[in-house]
Amino acid sequence: QLQLVESGGDLVQPGGSLRLSCSASGFTLPNYAIGWFRQAPGKEREGVSCINSHDNSTVYADSVKGRFTISRVNAQNTVYLQMNALKPEDTAVYYCSLQQGGVDYWGQGTQVIVSS
Repeated sequence: QLQLVESGGDLVQPGGSLRLSCSASGFTLPNYAIGWFRQAPGKEREGVSCINSHDNSTVYADSVKGRFTISRVNAQNTVYLQMNALKPEDTAVYYCSLQQGGVDYWGQGTQVIVSS
């Protein structure tokens, strides 16, 4: 079964930190570029960050640059998104995704709420 599973979302105060995890079954994540996306209520899904497969190069949206860090631990078959200095505008459901054979695979998402 091909599946991505996100976890780590929570309610956090502004300025706080969270670490999201993206784990997989049926995929060997080191073989794929993995993207983190988010969707806030009433808004379109947007890309947050991506990590490449062959050199682990990373890309970040301007809105999270300097605050979020994407990384992977191959032995755990997991990709992480470390989120620091969280802002209310970071509130969203966060998803990880990969593409295989022209098909986009998504997890079910994990909710992040940044509020005092």
